[in-house]
Amino acid sequence: MVSHDILIVGGGLAGLAAALTSDPKLNVAVLSKVHPIRSHSVAAQGGINAALANSPDAKDDSWEKHAFDTIKGSDYLADQDAVELMCQLAIPTMYELDHWGVPFSRFPGGVIAQRPFGGAAYPRTCYAQDRTGQVLLHTLYEQCVKKGIKFYDELLVTSLVVQDGRCLGLVAYDMGSGEIRSFSAKAVIFGTGGYGRIYKLSTNSYINFGSGIGMAYRAGIPLKDLEFVQFHPTTLYGKNILITEAARGEGGYLVNNKGRRFMEDYTPTAMELAPRDIVSRSITTEILKGNGFENAYVHLDLRHLGREKIEKRLPGIQEICINFYGIDPVDTPIPIQPAQHYSMGGIDVDQDCASPIKGFYAAGECACVSVHGANRLGGNSLLEAIVFGKIAGASASKFINGGGFAGPRDADITAEAKNLNDRFESIRKRDKGHNVYQLLNDLKILMSEKAGIFRDGKQLQEGLDGLAGLREAYKDAYIYGSCTRFCQEFVTLVEFAYMMDLAEAILLGGLKRTESRGSHSRTEFPKRDDVSWLKHTLAAYSEKGPVLTYRTVNVDKYKPQERKY
Repeated sequence: MVSHDILIVGGGLAGLAAALTSDPKLNVAVLSKVHPIRSHSVAAQGGINAALANSPDAKDDSWEKHAFDTIKGSDYLADQDAVELMCQLAIPTMYELDHWGVPFSRFPGGVIAQRPFGGAAYPRTCYAQDRTGQVLLHTLYEQCVKKGIKFYDELLVTSLVVQDGRCLGLVAYDMGSGEIRSFSAKAVIFGTGGYGRIYKLSTNSYINFGSGIGMAYRAGIPLKDLEFVQFHPTTLYGKNILITEAARGEGGYLVNNKGRRFMEDYTPTAMELAPRDIVSRSITTEILKGNGFENAYVHLDLRHLGREKIEKRLPGIQEICINFYGIDPVDTPIPIQPAQHYSMGGIDVDQDCASPIKGFYAAGECACVSVHGANRLGGNSLLEAIVFGKIAGASASKFINGGGFAGPRDADITAEAKNLNDRFESIRKRDKGHNVYQLLNDLKILMSEKAGIFRDGKQLQEGLDGLAGLREAYKDAYIYGSCTRFCQEFVTLVEFAYMMDLAEAILLGGLKRTESRGSHSRTEFPKRDDVSWLKHTLAAYSEKGPVLTYRTVNVDKYKPQERKY
């Protein structure tokens, strides 16, 4: 049994920010499925939002205007007090990151450079070329190493241990040794990221199965607004590698097979810089109209930007296009298509990142403080991860220092570890059954076809019916190999159970929400319905499936209005 005061699960930006902000007098450790600098935060490219007003076109920007853009972009489903908190903290957070050593791109005079992003009235996205997530992650990891934070790499957390409404610790599969390990803690923080790999086309890393969200769900914590799934408008066709929104922020055009900038038909004012939900639907509509190339993609044209600007501002995108598609965006348009990108929903936590379970906290994409509502603006995900990661670390420390922890109960954790080990051994004895990778592929196809950019009630119900079949097949899934070290089949088998739970919450939440709002677009209910549906969906776990209830959205200053861009 390994014991720490605070256990942080996830080595991405939320987890590292939580580690850095936890009380240094406490014994803090980070458990990560991969080495921390391989976490999915590294894939974020375009930037991080804060109303610094550094751009000549943003001299009168403010955190209040940042908050309004975020609330409007959320299609008014975000909790406005939470949004205001995030936008207020964005400004000091950016300067703190600067002082920690993040190598931001600079304007003349040395101030942090800022570029336009979709849905924003001002250029307020701070950036480091098009590698912002990478430099943020590396910088925070360096700071953690400097402070002596303990890291456990290549551990898959398999379950939370909760008794009598409080979190006692967790159980993990140590990939390097093949052993099941027990960890006790006075507080646990999840920064485990999203679930993108339940979709066939996704920008997410192959580690993003969403099991952290599923573990919290099984432990008795509701999931909030899981039906809202973000599809990024621009991913490299056939590869689904992210092509940052910064490419459009720097002036890129979306062009159909007739050579037209078709966004003028959908958002004539914002054009390519409308919010992501609108741009993704617009691209999909163009393709369905027959205006795409090969009925599958459209072009993102950067040629008019010139070589110097592309190589200075978008070098990563140029490298991706050359290395993965054999084209140079300096002289060739980029073929792009929308793909799943982000989860607006997640573990239900408050503004202190606290859950209903004492001693359990969550931050980043796995959590839902509800700052994104029905649609996230680009540049707000890195911000949310760091701002609320820091809050989670401070909240967990306060909980412990205030006497919130009621003492260890190691026997419960040991029992959970034994149950998992027995299950592992039982599965390894099987020599036939369903291949878990085939089941995973079937789930990806099901979710892509039944809960995509456009949805209808018939498809969503078909998705739920198909999911029931996958659950039945999963009962006799087996592991082909005999080696217990780095057994990816076991990793997938454990996480797949949680993935099915998340898929069911997405499908059922989407079926019940009879309106279109943000990323949730119901073809038979094309309009937003504030009278019936200005509320959050809460899904509670039961063996018979999600139990849905609803919570009022915190609407303070900004009354819902039509989104015009």
